[in-house]
Amino acid sequence: MVALKAGQAGDDSRICRYCRNRVPPESYSCPACGAPVDIRVTGSGWMEQPMIESMARISCGKTRCQIAGTLTPAAEFDLAPDDWIYFAPHALLWADAAITLEAAPVPPSYDQAARPGHDPRPADLPRRLLEGHGPGHIGVSENHAGELIAVPLAAGQTVHIREHQFLCATGSVSYRYLRSPIHYRKYSNRGEREYEYPSGRYHYQFTASRRPGLLLLHAAGNVFVRDLTENESILVESGSPVYWEDSVQISMHLEYMRTPVAPNRRDPGSYRTIWLRLGGPGRVAVQSVHKPAEETGIPDHTWFPTVKRW
Repeated sequence: MVALKAGQAGDDSRICRYCRNRVPPESYSCPACGAPVDIRVTGSGWMEQPMIESMARISCGKTRCQIAGTLTPAAEFDLAPDDWIYFAPHALLWADAAITLEAAPVPPSYDQAARPGHDPRPADLPRRLLEGHGPGHIGVSENHAGELIAVPLAAGQTVHIREHQFLCATGSVSYRYLRSPIHYRKYSNRGEREYEYPSGRYHYQFTASRRPGLLLLHAAGNVFVRDLTENESILVESGSPVYWEDSVQISMHLEYMRTPVAPNRRDPGSYRTIWLRLGGPGRVAVQSVHKPAEETGIPDHTWFPTVKRW
């Protein structure tokens, strides 16, 4: 991956606004992520991640991928003899007889992500992933509508994703299970203390090892991307993030609306808004379809970095 800004290039090639790779002048789409090259940024700094067109081709080293379909797109890989991808078992769509399927090793972080006595082990990204080894062709797809997002990773680059976004990754990308830092204690009407995770109980960290890799994500609705500068932060809905770079700081923010019912006391949960605060520098991506955060219980305010009442 080439870390240049959009519009900068030392030759006749162009720079993709999404993955920052060079695009040959004769190409209409980026060969690394499949996005069109002529994209404009809105005044707010957001740009829509365009849907990868059907039959668009993506390359990562010797691995070739072709996206087929639009409503529920599939990713079809042409794997070299020493290449492989891994994915959740339910995502396997088809495979050549020459493809070797085997269980992926379980990383130690699977058990480490669960806190004894409190958190179960991660269930969204299954304990056993499948590996498809070349040579041959293999296809993977989710079983519900949405968009495929290609995230090319340079050697050593790390991104984080939320639950339910992962589709597949090339063998040069390693992953870890992490317990989400976005959580708080709440108290029920009976005085029982519980933990709430508005952005999901776990998230996952993907890192390209010694060579570039490709990560494919599945997102609902439209996806919007923004590059945050140093000391810049934004508030997003807690269920909307798709991925964020490792340099981005993530925390929680609460806003309370003053109401006639409870003007002077701690407002019940139904009068609050839970946000995620994402701080730069780094890139973030959000999706327009998301599950609203649960609004039950009264939280312990000492667990929140920032609170605002209005």
